[in-house]
Amino acid sequence: MSVAWVVAIRSGKSGWVDAIWSFAVGAAGIAMAIVPLPGWQHASTRPAIVALLAAIWSIRLGLHIVVRTLNGGDDPRYAQLRSEWGGDFPRRLFWFLQVQAGAALLLSLSIFAAARNPVPQLKIGDWLGIVILVIAILGEGVADRQLARFRENPANKGKVCDAGLWGLSRHPNYFFEWFGWLAYVVIALDLTGAYAWGWVAVSGPLFMYWLLVHVSGIPPLEAHMLKSRGDTFRAYQARVNAFWPGPPRHTSPQTSKGQPS
Repeated sequence: MSVAWVVAIRSGKSGWVDAIWSFAVGAAGIAMAIVPLPGWQHASTRPAIVALLAAIWSIRLGLHIVVRTLNGGDDPRYAQLRSEWGGDFPRRLFWFLQVQAGAALLLSLSIFAAARNPVPQLKIGDWLGIVILVIAILGEGVADRQLARFRENPANKGKVCDAGLWGLSRHPNYFFEWFGWLAYVVIALDLTGAYAWGWVAVSGPLFMYWLLVHVSGIPPLEAHMLKSRGDTFRAYQARVNAFWPGPPRHTSPQTSKGQPS
């Protein structure tokens, strides 16, 4: 993350931070899944499966952010932090990224706990974990594409995307990003108590939720949207849940008048 800080400061595009973070977490997770450790017994196929899941997640998310960064300007979340922190932005960004480095460690431990589950045969939890991560990757990909398609239409300039998944959650990409980390929990947990390390995997979705909902995800992004979209975004906030998908709430005609459909 120190390297990510240097790249962001020199390039002026903070989007590189999230791309580097995605690749770094994936690489760390793969290493923690497959590197042999003395004293650890594990099934022959589970570490490879978990490493593959981490690789697919990392590559898809990282490449998506790379393309977005190359085609656009600064990430709006970091642009908001730049506005708030002013001349102290470089210093505060450095320490902010060290928090993300700590998050990467906990997430990697979640992958580690899943890969090192010693049950010799694949169990229902393994297959369920694969299904969860596939759903998460597909859901996040669909949300990203729906937002990109919305932005490609010049008629939508200045409006707020509430099409498709964005009508069920203001941040469906964040929701599916969080959802994917449940995969490692169901793979790691052994309810018989024979594998206590499995409970470490719970830290992944817990910490990811904290990051997305309370730290580096929703708060700075929504502050930016309120500044750039004003009442249009406030009406969207009144209709649609921030994180958990659900049916939109009804608003009065005065509230919704003139808002994007």
